[in-house]
Amino acid sequence: MVTIKCKNITFSNIQAIFFDKNGTLENSEVYLRSLGQKAARIIDAQIPGIGEPLLMAFGINSDTIDPAGLIAVASRRETEIAAAAYIAETGRGWFESLKIARQGLDEAEKYLEKSPAPIFTGSLELLQSLSAGGLKLGIISAATTADVKAFVVRHKLSDYIQAQIGVDDSPSKPDPALFLQACQVVGVEPDTALMVGDAVGDMQMARNAKAAGCIGITWIGKSDHVQGADVVIHQLDEIQVLGF
Repeated sequence: MVTIKCKNITFSNIQAIFFDKNGTLENSEVYLRSLGQKAARIIDAQIPGIGEPLLMAFGINSDTIDPAGLIAVASRRETEIAAAAYIAETGRGWFESLKIARQGLDEAEKYLEKSPAPIFTGSLELLQSLSAGGLKLGIISAATTADVKAFVVRHKLSDYIQAQIGVDDSPSKPDPALFLQACQVVGVEPDTALMVGDAVGDMQMARNAKAAGCIGITWIGKSDHVQGADVVIHQLDEIQVLGF
């Protein structure tokens, strides 16, 4: 059992910490914006005029992306469904619309696979420090499980990350099932585990699972994006291990 301190808040008897991936450990803003823009262009080439509405739906405006928007926080499946809804408005059938949305996102991901998002500075060092302190660690992401595993391999995190939880056909955040699954993987009770994330869904998921606490991180300084957090930080190194 470990005591964790963030600013003036302490969490006692902690055995595990779970992290969101996009926007928390991974600096994914540029990648996600490029993904949405590329997918919108691909779909617009088939259905002229739909590109701009899709960008708005994704939460992309020119060179900015809404950190609380669809493509930033939704699962891949949710993004497909939202895009398909816009496509269906053009008069296409639902299954055709889903197919077009899925293929557009697949093609955009393939185009960008050689330029993945980087890890945030300090992420590796924090994970190493927490692991050395005896904590069990995991990632709970709205990205697919394959994406989570690829991130862990790419940044050589497998020695530190025991739970690699993504969203495939399972419920997405804020459903507590993801958090409970992570707890089961590492062998702890929810009330001994913390969640660190950059979105309201992370906070709600942890609360729904009756976690020990929720740490919101906002690199851009907008704490409303992590409403419901017990404490809000702006750098990962603000998470400190006080002792055992």
